Amino acid sequence: MRQYWHYDNFRLLQAEIIESIGTGNDTLALMPTGGGKSLCFQVPTMAMEGLCLVITPLIALMKDQVENLHTRDIFAEAIYTGLTHKEIMDILDKCQFGNRKFLYVSPERLESKDFRQRLVQLPICLIAVDEAHCISQWGYDFRPAYLKIADIRKSLPDIPVLALTATATPQVVEDIQNRLLFRRHNVLQKSFERKNLHYVVRTTDDKLSQLVHILQRVGGSSIVYVRNRQKAKDIADYLSHENISATYYHAGLTHQEKTLRQQAWKTGQARVMVATNAFGMGIDKPDVRTVIHLDLPDTLEAYFQEAGRAGRDEQTAYAVLLYNKTDKTKAAKRIQDNYPPPDFIKKVYEAVGNWLEVGIGSGLNHTFVFPFEKFCIDRQLPFLPTFSAIQLLQQAGFLNYIEETETQPRVQFLMTREQLYSMAICKEQDELVNILLRTYTGIFSEFVYINDNRIAEQLSTNTHEVNRILVELAHEHIIQYIPRRKTPYISYPLERQELRYVTIPQNIYEERRKLYKQRIEAMVEYAEQEQFCRSQLLLSYFGQTDSLPCGQCDVCLKKKRQQDNT
Repeated sequence: MRQYWHYDNFRLLQAEIIESIGTGNDTLALMPTGGGKSLCFQVPTMAMEGLCLVITPLIALMKDQVENLHTRDIFAEAIYTGLTHKEIMDILDKCQFGNRKFLYVSPERLESKDFRQRLVQLPICLIAVDEAHCISQWGYDFRPAYLKIADIRKSLPDIPVLALTATATPQVVEDIQNRLLFRRHNVLQKSFERKNLHYVVRTTDDKLSQLVHILQRVGGSSIVYVRNRQKAKDIADYLSHENISATYYHAGLTHQEKTLRQQAWKTGQARVMVATNAFGMGIDKPDVRTVIHLDLPDTLEAYFQEAGRAGRDEQTAYAVLLYNKTDKTKAAKRIQDNYPPPDFIKKVYEAVGNWLEVGIGSGLNHTFVFPFEKFCIDRQLPFLPTFSAIQLLQQAGFLNYIEETETQPRVQFLMTREQLYSMAICKEQDELVNILLRTYTGIFSEFVYINDNRIAEQLSTNTHEVNRILVELAHEHIIQYIPRRKTPYISYPLERQELRYVTIPQNIYEERRKLYKQRIEAMVEYAEQEQFCRSQLLLSYFGQTDSLPCGQCDVCLKKKRQQDNT
């Protein structure tokens, strides 16, 4: 801990989790957002012989953690969509024969037979499952690919598992341990109570004025959550017009745009980050004074996790939900959008297959680039119900949908080395070509992924200039160049089926629709009720039934004022 992270003490519960893993116990750790979950598997791995396999659904977090470990002189690798087969094999070779300590993978990677065969050859000492609630069909973010972790456990029976999550109801806690084949149930839980966090619900017909009012009354850094990308930009522009420095963040931005905006917010150049729920995972900014929700979240789990990004420095902070009666109507509509009729789901399945030109009986294990918005426009399908239909088809095992992943740029030379040396090209092109030749092998025979940031550093320029020179070389037919791009993918775990065989099982459709409806209703009740302490209500939802009224949420303060008046 001191050697690599320069900390003298563990936070609450970290030491107990590490001791549990060290004695070989399967362990489920429930820690609130910002509780230092990653250290719970990183520290013991550094004290053990072997490699930690980290399963996480968040590619951005995967990359951030690998970079962070590299700055501490710890060798780590990540496998994600966009890498070539050769690059994946090279990474696995490094993990098998080199001195790598961490291998980060997405749960979808576990579905690859080749990957699973290589996995048993690796010196794995610990399996860490991040966002473990995703394995439970009762969880608010169920992902079928997580179910494959049980197969990994059967292949590596003596390797302990550490499951980590920030939010789980008692039912989900039980389900996680069963699904991960825990040899003995073992839960280490930190209280979800946040004594410094004041929960507030404001009912208002003018949310924008109320937002400005709150930000003017409470200083410091803030996150404002909204439900869609355009709204994030519009609200940021509105706040800037009101002389409150703001930027925005959503999944549609490039990696560079995300990094710059995140940095501006972290350093205080932008006081407010207006964002969709794509923002927040792995963001450790301790001095956030307010988290404000302009739109009603789908679930109390999502709300609790996002609100919990305020006040990690243990100083007073506010989690504010702005609410009005139209939010209840919109919430009811979400049930229809998230669980469209079965006939519509079948229609989407057929449309996807036709659009990708995958014949019935074919497509097995094939992956296709799938620009979702273009597909919806071409087939005249509504965005949200179509996206939900694809998610349900994925949960039923008919499709796999991999959301937008930013792929690295790729280059292949179109001429031989001798032809290249005989060509007259300008100085900046020549310098870039030489860097490519020195850095990347096999570039004459196949496409190779390149690191444009590193090339820009070597040329003492920026990635925009590197892209310009590469485009020039492509126009002159010296190279083939595929620029960096964000692309969703669809793959077929089963060959394309006839429509009569496409059915969504009851436990995936009817039961989960009912559960989703209950979650929406619980969120609406939280917003509308004025009788119970908000902190108590949230804690009881997560099974913590012995807490006392917080004395500082809007409900507690209102009761206190009424008592004082009496």
